[in-house]
Amino acid sequence: MSEKAVSKFRHKSPPVPVQYLIGFFMHGVMRVLIKGAEKIGKAGTLLAKRGASMRARQEKRNPFRQFTPGPQDIFVMTYAKSGTNWMMQIAHQLIYHAQGEFDHIHDVVPWPDTEVMPGFMGRYAIPWREANHWLDSPEKQRVIKTHFNWEMLPYSAEARYIAVIRDPKDVFVSNYFFVKDSALGPSMPTVDTWYKLFLSKDFIVGGSWAENAAGYWAQRHRPNVMVVSFKSMKKDLRGTVIRVAEFLGIRVSDAIIDEVCRLASFQHMKSIDHKFSIGKLTPWREGGAMIRKGSQGGSSELLSPERQREMDAYFMQELRELGSDFPYEEFCEVTRETVAS
Repeated sequence: MSEKAVSKFRHKSPPVPVQYLIGFFMHGVMRVLIKGAEKIGKAGTLLAKRGASMRARQEKRNPFRQFTPGPQDIFVMTYAKSGTNWMMQIAHQLIYHAQGEFDHIHDVVPWPDTEVMPGFMGRYAIPWREANHWLDSPEKQRVIKTHFNWEMLPYSAEARYIAVIRDPKDVFVSNYFFVKDSALGPSMPTVDTWYKLFLSKDFIVGGSWAENAAGYWAQRHRPNVMVVSFKSMKKDLRGTVIRVAEFLGIRVSDAIIDEVCRLASFQHMKSIDHKFSIGKLTPWREGGAMIRKGSQGGSSELLSPERQREMDAYFMQELRELGSDFPYEEFCEVTRETVAS
C-alpha cells in the first residue's frame, strides 16, 4: 500500500468505562423512562421528539457540506436496515476485484452521518478525509455509506450514487430486532409502540421511510444514479452484481463476478458478521447481529396480516401525498385481503 493510502484508523468498541456508562444509561435511565412513558401512553411521543431532535442536529451540522465528491466516490444510500452492508460489500469487492480485505467495514468505508453524533459514534467510521485506501484499489474508487435523504447529500456529476430500497414492513422487523439486540436491550419499547412510531414522520431511526424512498427514486433518471430494490437483489444476486459493475464502469472476468457473488452471499456475510456489526456497547451483553436473516417478505415475524395491510396503505398514501410515482408494488410485497373459500 502506498504511503498516502496508509490510515491508522481502526473501528473499535467503546472503552470499557464508556461501556459501563452506556449500559447504565440504556438499561437504567432509558428503561425507566421508556417503560414509565409506555404506561401512560407517551412513549411514542418521547421517542418521536428524540428522533426530531436528532434530525435537526444532522441538518444543522450536516457533515457533507464540507465534502465535494469526486470520480472516486460511490455513495451507497439507504434507509437504515435496507441492505446497506450487502450493497457496500458488493461495491467494495468489485472495486478490489474480490480481494477487498478489512477487519471492519468502517475501517475502509466512511460514514459521514456519524460525525455529528455524540460520544463514541463520532469516531465510529473512518473519516472521509482519512479514507485513502482507494488510491491502491484496482479501480481507484471508494464506497461512502449514508442513510441521509437525498436532499442532504452533496451531488456531483462525477460521483456515483447507488440507492437500495426495501419493503418497509421488512425494514420495520429488521430494525426492531437490531435496535433491541444491539443497543436498548431491556429498554426496548414494545412492538406496538415501535409500530406506531414507525408510521410517522418522526421515527427515531431515520424519519419517514416514504420521504427517503421518494427522494432517491426521483433521481433515478440521472446517469450516475442507480436505484436497486432489495427484492431484486434477493431474486437475482448475480444479475445485481453485474448491473452494479456495469454502472461503476468496472470490467472484470466472470470468475471475479462469481467470487464477488460468493463474498456477498448471505451465508458468507453471516459468517463474518463481526466485520459489519456495531460491536459491544455494554460489558455484560454481546453486540447484536448486523446480518440477522436478510429475508424478503418475512414481516409476519412481528406484524399481523392486518398490520401488514395497514402499513402498506399508510406508505402508499404518504407517497401519493408527496407526489411520488414510486412503484410501491414493484419493490414491496403488498399484503392482500384473504378471501375465505
